[in-house]
Amino acid sequence: MNLQTQIPLLPEAPQIEYASKIVLMGSCFTENMGGKLDYFQFQNVQNPFGVIFNPVSLGLLIERAVQEIPFSEKDLFEQQGLWQSFEAHSSLAGSIAEEVLENLNAQRVALKKGLVEATHIILTLGTSWVYRFKKTGAIVANCHKVPQQEFTKELLSVADIQSSLEALFSEIKKVNPSATLIFTVSPVRHLKDGFVENTQSKAHLITAIHGLQGIKYFPAYELMMDELRDYRFYGEDMLHPNAIAIEYIWEKFREVWIDPASEKLQKEIDSLQKGLRHQPFQPDSEAHQQFQKSLQEKIETLREVLPWIRFN
Repeated sequence: MNLQTQIPLLPEAPQIEYASKIVLMGSCFTENMGGKLDYFQFQNVQNPFGVIFNPVSLGLLIERAVQEIPFSEKDLFEQQGLWQSFEAHSSLAGSIAEEVLENLNAQRVALKKGLVEATHIILTLGTSWVYRFKKTGAIVANCHKVPQQEFTKELLSVADIQSSLEALFSEIKKVNPSATLIFTVSPVRHLKDGFVENTQSKAHLITAIHGLQGIKYFPAYELMMDELRDYRFYGEDMLHPNAIAIEYIWEKFREVWIDPASEKLQKEIDSLQKGLRHQPFQPDSEAHQQFQKSLQEKIETLREVLPWIRFN
């Protein structure tokens, strides 16, 4: 008896291999998949401006990077002693405005370099709900705890999202017409917006994505909703996928997008990662010292094949 409905998935092309270069941007689920790519030492640029939830803000950052529009003082504001930008996540905030600007522009340059070199660009959309700053009329990526009355909240229409994604796609094609663009919708539930409102938001994103031509879609949201569909697979907040769910969705992504020829290297790297995380009872023992030496020798051998690898 089959007690689970399964989404039919087939391998896509061109597949991701160790020579591939990947850019990942979007919601916090981006960091779940990016963490897996990091673990297995795939080359990737991940959320240079931090977590970005809505498609409009994502598109504006890509436009800024591609067109080389620098951040300036007018793009910053001070809030509780920290300089921030409404275009970026709070993780890029700082107490010295010049340093914040320098970092924002460094990330802008890094993003353009990543987009130009990318073989695959993975964009994860989180929500259709956006906040518009009343003083400027601009949609913000993050409210940075500015009082709620300073914003209006609105639901992007399917047409608005599609227009934003088409513009984003056009910008990427200017600098990298051969890149494969993969969209996903985050399975994280935004229940602060409301149960019905969250469903409406995800529906708008999915509909807009499927109105695009020349892109790929990976069903991360559908895997969570239709294959896992159980609270056992959520974290304590009942909103975010837990480690089991993330691993499950990663395995599905690997089946679809990762070149099977890379599996041997993935297994070697997995073995090294586990070895490096091993906590010995006797760290000064001769046996452990020999174990550590063997690990370093294996890392150096692997580095001859994958010179960019870095183990923490």
